[in-house]
Amino acid sequence: MRFDSVLITDWSGGGDRGPRPVKDAIWAGLARADGGREAPVYLRNRAVAEDWIAATLARERAAGRRVLAGFDFPFGYPAGFATRVVGRADPLALWDWFATELPPGRGTADEPCRFALAGRLNGLFPGIGPFWFNGRRDDVPGLPRKGNARQGHGMAERRLADSRAKGAFPCWQMGGAGAVGSQAMTGQAALARLRRRFGADLAVWPFQPCDRAGIVLAEVWPSLLGRAVVPEPAEVKDAAQVRLLAAALVGMQAAGHLADLLATAPEVAKAEEGWILGLGAEDSLTRALLSPSGRAAAGLGSASMTCEDTVND
Repeated sequence: MRFDSVLITDWSGGGDRGPRPVKDAIWAGLARADGGREAPVYLRNRAVAEDWIAATLARERAAGRRVLAGFDFPFGYPAGFATRVVGRADPLALWDWFATELPPGRGTADEPCRFALAGRLNGLFPGIGPFWFNGRRDDVPGLPRKGNARQGHGMAERRLADSRAKGAFPCWQMGGAGAVGSQAMTGQAALARLRRRFGADLAVWPFQPCDRAGIVLAEVWPSLLGRAVVPEPAEVKDAAQVRLLAAALVGMQAAGHLADLLATAPEVAKAEEGWILGLGAEDSLTRALLSPSGRAAAGLGSASMTCEDTVND
């Protein structure tokens, strides 16, 4: 399984961030196996991002390039959640459900509220929860503001992947520093629309066979690169993360290790929860970034970083 292009998107569940590039927004970066790369792109809101991503994937496929597209949000929830919502343990059916509830967002006040949706989802479970955190001034029915207010909902706090990824947040927290709850909901909705657009040419790892797909979607987490994420002068950290992770995966492929990563996911991840590409291979990812192929894809100078600087201390 070989890819010509790697596209990495750092997603955001928030509102429109304005015309000027800022941190904690949506950024995307693309690197190619032949050493080519494109500068990271700032995408001010989710609707703009969906259009840009779809157009970029279509352009790559029209050029005959096979694409690995990584997105920085959970592709699934702890086992049992999908069954509560859609009646079966099918994560892609859950994506479709989110797509009907959350259309592409431009950050306007009249859009469906993800916090209200979390409160509605809590109503499907006993007790209080599992979702929590309300970013609105007014109370949201069914959605507690504090995580410790939850009880008796019956869901695991973390996916298996989240329990193994140091620093990863649970899917249930809808806001606050580091939280991924809003990103998961809005991101899964966006990917459901990509699936409809590209049909059989697109597959989702690790839920579907990927050998023949021209586009493979995978969950990623730039934090796996740790201190190897060093922004260039005046570069936004989010831009550096997508640029460097795309390059690291190009380097992994050049070293013959990317296929091994794609072949590695626990059964619960394949069935429902999803998995973070590269989890457990953090040192290998960093070394791949610093390899000749990784450096070329990232635009790194030959002396800007060493493996000893980022891996061994």
